[in-house]
Amino acid sequence: MTKEPDAPQIYLVTPPEFDLGSYPEILSRVLDTVEVACLRLSLATRDEDRLMRAADAMREVAHRVDVALVIETHVVLAERLGLDGVHLLDGARSVRAARKTLGADAIVGAYCRQSRHDGMTAGENGADYISFGPVSGRLADGALAEPELFAWWSEMIELPVVAEGGLTPELVTALAPVTDFFAIGEEIWSTEDPAATLKALAAAMRG
Repeated sequence: MTKEPDAPQIYLVTPPEFDLGSYPEILSRVLDTVEVACLRLSLATRDEDRLMRAADAMREVAHRVDVALVIETHVVLAERLGLDGVHLLDGARSVRAARKTLGADAIVGAYCRQSRHDGMTAGENGADYISFGPVSGRLADGALAEPELFAWWSEMIELPVVAEGGLTPELVTALAPVTDFFAIGEEIWSTEDPAATLKALAAAMRG
């Protein structure tokens, strides 16, 4: 995932639970409708067999259209299954170990909530991109990744930045000049036509 100024891209995130019998076809339609830079497998389950079967299915769909596939958290499975990388949820903590395990060519991303410090440390430790969020909606502590954080990062830091969590067309338009990727998941999967919803969000990126 490389930084392209003024050209934000879509980083698609799977639902936390899905039916392996039907979801690959739904995902395939979405990927055929809108250009996507990367796909994140983000299942809530910790069942290894379930994760492996889902990863195999997602890889087949993603690689058919040359989209990289990363898995959330599970570095060992990313290595074992030959996936394109991993998305870490613990800020900078696991980045160095993940990079050592997966090697220089793998994608290693880090979700750093709203912390500039974690983001910079993750970058120093070898992360390929930093994700901040949520941009709307409220966590238990009420914290949000404000537009000022993305503006500062875009101006000061070369490492690509991802915005995620509660994206709306209005937020996408507002953040497009200062964000490299939009991680979009629940925003589309809960709608009647995920492909059409994603298409609308992609249009919002262009203002």
